[in-house]
Amino acid sequence: MIEIISVTKKYVDSTVLDIPKLEIPRNQCFGLVGNNGAGKTTLFRIILDLIPTTTGHVRNEGHIVSKTEEWKEFTGAYLDEHMLLSYLTPDEYFETLAKIYNLSAEDVEVRLEPFKELFNGEIRGTKKYIRDLSKGNVKKVGIAAAFLGNPSVILLDEPFENLDPSSQIKLKKLIEQAKVDQSCTFLISSHDLDHVTEISDRIVLLEKGKVIKDMKGSSEMMEQELKKYFGAE
Repeated sequence: MIEIISVTKKYVDSTVLDIPKLEIPRNQCFGLVGNNGAGKTTLFRIILDLIPTTTGHVRNEGHIVSKTEEWKEFTGAYLDEHMLLSYLTPDEYFETLAKIYNLSAEDVEVRLEPFKELFNGEIRGTKKYIRDLSKGNVKKVGIAAAFLGNPSVILLDEPFENLDPSSQIKLKKLIEQAKVDQSCTFLISSHDLDHVTEISDRIVLLEKGKVIKDMKGSSEMMEQELKKYFGAE
């Protein structure tokens, strides 16, 4: 379980995040939506201890993320291309991660096999550096890397952005399969209401750093409520 307790983030006189309490149970696909500047990426960065809170703390399976390192062993994430080593080829990058996760070459092949269709022959074996890939293919590398360590918690920020329709569908299947096969908890931030509601068990709407709605139910119900909020209906 991920617990967000009395978390605020302030810059000078501006409060960009203010969440008194939020719990995300195991094996839930948790969707986070909101307009630009709502605080979605800030929240993810705090959960990953990439930036400090002003007040409060986050627990990941009981570990306070700002005070321990144990949670990193079972947590994967892809927020943006800055998390990658862009001067490497995808294969070199996966090999580097394999050393960190103590994986054999065979382990890497097994864990990347589910991504074969998503990669579509454009990622591995091309000898292109990550920095020279298209935005969509860079995203595919980052998402696969987030899965590589076989984590039980995965955070993905705007995973469907820059992916073509076929890749978006393949990614949704990968997320749904990992949730079943690995009992994986997903935290997914997205502007794409159709995709995020389709795969999420629960969706939180964040605006100006505050939780406005916390929804559970059918994907149709959540999508309808969100579109009504954002003025699409």
